[in-house]
Amino acid sequence: MSDPKAQQANRTPRRPSLVAMVGPGLLLAATGVGAGDLATGSFVGSLLGTAVLWAVVVGALMKFFVTEGLARWQIATGETLLEGVTARAGRWTLWLFLPYLLLWSFFVGSALMSATGATLHAILPVFSDASTGKIVFGAAASLVGLGLVWVGGYRLFDHVMRVCIGVMFATVVLMAVLLWPGIGAVLEGLFVPRIPEAGGQGVTWTLALIGGIGGTLTVLCYGYWLREEGRDSPQDLRLCRVDLTTGYVMTAIFGIAMVIIGSNVTIEGSGAQLLITLSDRLEIAMGPGGKWLFLIGTFGAVFSSLLGVWQCVPYLFADSWALLNGRRSDSIKIDTASIPYRAFLLAIATIPMVGLFWRFRDVQMLYAVIGAWLFPALALILLVFNGRSEWVGEQFSNRPLTIVALLVVLAFFSYLGLRPYLV
Repeated sequence: MSDPKAQQANRTPRRPSLVAMVGPGLLLAATGVGAGDLATGSFVGSLLGTAVLWAVVVGALMKFFVTEGLARWQIATGETLLEGVTARAGRWTLWLFLPYLLLWSFFVGSALMSATGATLHAILPVFSDASTGKIVFGAAASLVGLGLVWVGGYRLFDHVMRVCIGVMFATVVLMAVLLWPGIGAVLEGLFVPRIPEAGGQGVTWTLALIGGIGGTLTVLCYGYWLREEGRDSPQDLRLCRVDLTTGYVMTAIFGIAMVIIGSNVTIEGSGAQLLITLSDRLEIAMGPGGKWLFLIGTFGAVFSSLLGVWQCVPYLFADSWALLNGRRSDSIKIDTASIPYRAFLLAIATIPMVGLFWRFRDVQMLYAVIGAWLFPALALILLVFNGRSEWVGEQFSNRPLTIVALLVVLAFFSYLGLRPYLV
């Protein structure tokens, strides 16, 4: 019987289309850009102006190095990071990860439902009470997302997400262009790092901007999308880097656009209500067209994030479930029709509806805090695992630049998690 690894190494490199090359990276970007990015970016722009545009780039770069490390590990070993950690550290790690996954899923699910519901209510104010509109529309959006993932699988999800990405990107970037502060202000904000005082809030919100760009737990899902696309050979690493560069460049452009938009208006509040307030301010500044452009772009962002989480996070549960039962997939795609995958999909689309009755601000804050816990652990694991050439091979081991970047991620997110206790 022929060796699958030998066949993999000897096969002729594919020549994928540009769309295929950047597919998983675009999915990651769309999933990572949600209500938190919109709210944080616009509020920081309102408070600090364009002086902190550099922070968006720094945040995107941090997430790039983490996700690129995940891709290198998976292509080098044929294992997801969960498989690798379980095989080398033991199953006890899964008993730490699973409660974290359940907790994160609940709060992110509630936050995304609330944000989508609030945005839809702003677009279609058919309810006299905004809270009722948020609850009804949020629950409906969750069930629509559930149906799309359940019936269509990965391919339908991929096509729908591309539409959402297009809407989100085109509308938000167009608004930033219309509200353009001038090339001088933008270049200074990008290349001359500084943090305005802003009554002592400048550092706090700049850190929030860096940490919030590009998602949290969803970076782990990138490996499963690579399997769906059949990227498992050493030649595919180049595609992954092109893919991730495209995705995080789009994430950075989106974040920069939100800061520019926010810098043009004075806004108060937080979370979903901040987005509604911002749309009203933009209507004053730009007319009705500005409001509707923003709301359409906001819906594209929050619904694509919801749909992405509904599709990708069940992979993590299904993988963990299989590993707890002694199976290692070794490059086998997870069956999206399997009981563990669909059970978790059903759970994440329904149980967090309880959070629709809570204040969005509280849910969003808990989601952001819990999400930030993951990155120090990811950075440390990738430093160790990809630093062992006997595990990944010399070709895929960490290079000096990667080591420095991961150390920065480790230090930054550790500080971000501990900062409330240090101040």
